Amino acid sequence: MPKPKKLLDQVRDRIRTKQYSYKTEQAYINWIRRYILFQNEQHPEELTAKDLEKYLTYLAVEKNVAASTQNQALSAILFLYNEVLDIPLGTDFQFIGAKRPKRLPVVLSKEEVQQVLARMTGTTKIIAQLLYGSGLRISETIRLRVQNIDFAQSQILVRDGKGALNRITMLPEIVVPSLKEHLVQVQYLHQQDLENGFGYTYLPNALSREYPNAEREWIWQYIFPSKIITENRLDGVLRRHHISPSTVQSAIHTAARSAKISKHVTPHTFRHSFATHLLEAGYDIRTVQELLGHKNVQTTMIYTHVLSSGPKAVLSPLDSME
Repeated sequence: MPKPKKLLDQVRDRIRTKQYSYKTEQAYINWIRRYILFQNEQHPEELTAKDLEKYLTYLAVEKNVAASTQNQALSAILFLYNEVLDIPLGTDFQFIGAKRPKRLPVVLSKEEVQQVLARMTGTTKIIAQLLYGSGLRISETIRLRVQNIDFAQSQILVRDGKGALNRITMLPEIVVPSLKEHLVQVQYLHQQDLENGFGYTYLPNALSREYPNAEREWIWQYIFPSKIITENRLDGVLRRHHISPSTVQSAIHTAARSAKISKHVTPHTFRHSFATHLLEAGYDIRTVQELLGHKNVQTTMIYTHVLSSGPKAVLSPLDSME
């Protein structure tokens, strides 16, 4: 008889069955391992909700982690109990919550956006233009596939965004010529891959089993593919994945430094700027919420605090003097 799988291997199997991202898999495995070590390597089946509360309080008080970090640890451990061990712990926990810092998003002015983009070229510039011009997250942008772009309607379909939500956002006209030229090059690369016996891409939600040939079709290819073909960690198939987010982050950081922007500029800064500039232009906050894909309008409201017209859009009395 085969030996029963180790607990963390069972967790990995369950995560992959539910089609969670590799990043989530790594984070969950890491937190579950930490939790077990904290409990002196006791098997989680022997622990209770009280033990979980003790660990979460330890993270907040002793480790001083951020609220988002504490929430991720909780999600990982609840996944272990609910999805792997089938031992529901409930949801009513009593623990000291980590402090939630009130951080305002970093926003660039329109002139600063122009300065950064002017110092970028090639693929990373197109990506940065979509981050700012469409309000996309970096993860959403690099995962775009050919069929997600609708040139006729000037729109982008974002599939499986944060929270597994789908939404539609605008495709800026200014990026269309360079994006079309880029796709010609990508299609040529894909044709070469096919001729060399490759041309496979990763399909989400087990679509490769439902549509066996789809993973080599043009419409399913990533718009921003990696320069190399790598072996897939799940099935060993050689595939061309999408560009790494670190490549984009590095290009944006270099451009911002070259432009002498005295702000911490990241890919997400462009998304923050997209939202803020739309609100400054007078667009309804519900419209901006929909374009950003926020579940709650309160998340979108934070951008009202960084409008260029001053705190809460109030005119300073000094500026009103004649």
